Amino acid sequence: MKIEIDEGSGFCFGVTTAIKKAEEELAGGNTLYCLGDIVHNGMEVERLHANGLITINHEEMRRLHDVKVLLRAHGEPPETYELAKQNNIEIIDATCPVVLALQRRIKRQYDTNPDAQIVIFGKRGHAEVLGLVGQTSSHAIVVEKVDDVKSLDFSRDIYLYSQTTKSLDGFHSVIEYIQEHMCEGAKFQSFDTICRQVANRMPNIATFASRHDLVLFVSGRKSSNGKVLFKECHSVNPNSYQIESADEIDMAWFTDNVHTVGICGATSTPKWLMEQCKERIEQG
Repeated sequence: MKIEIDEGSGFCFGVTTAIKKAEEELAGGNTLYCLGDIVHNGMEVERLHANGLITINHEEMRRLHDVKVLLRAHGEPPETYELAKQNNIEIIDATCPVVLALQRRIKRQYDTNPDAQIVIFGKRGHAEVLGLVGQTSSHAIVVEKVDDVKSLDFSRDIYLYSQTTKSLDGFHSVIEYIQEHMCEGAKFQSFDTICRQVANRMPNIATFASRHDLVLFVSGRKSSNGKVLFKECHSVNPNSYQIESADEIDMAWFTDNVHTVGICGATSTPKWLMEQCKERIEQG
């Protein structure tokens, strides 16, 4: 049986940078807190916890003073930075540069025209989206699907942005609906703010999945990017399974008809975890 690990899968630039910053601080013997899971992958979170990283939420951060707190790649709203200043907390900022640039664009747009509707195509409650909405004093409107767009006021100006990890197809569907319903005299502008390092994985992972008899998609189930990529995998190759760790591999999946196995993952999946899954199959 041939087993191939997808070279294009694994941590994106933003996640790699965040983990590197955490490892550097921990290697120096410093106590380091991380606001939220550093990455949507339980196995990687556990590995860093074993090295001393302490995950906290916003409420716990309010009670901390004179410590170091790492902000993960998703980014944070302005209030988090204000709280850090008040509590003399040193911020280790690992916000992804793509997310940071998007935050600044949205803030400039809001400051220029606060009466316009700033719309963000993204997942409600997602850390990145909360950071983006925070740039508008919480006035931005979040839409998850075309049905949500129906509640917009098409007689007022609309500026549309996207969470960096959303699908291009979904974003274009939202654009088309708004264009068709805008009233005369109202302005509509859309800004393609989807990260190409993430978006390009869709066609790549589809090609990879089509090459194999069986696909193991390794990803934390909390990962938005993982959900999108696994859906693509499964649509191309129905013999695809999503797993979080090697322990979830069922050897009964590997029937006599399975000659090639592809192992791939999300932007939050560490390479070592995919290697571990390959080893488990070889041992089995």
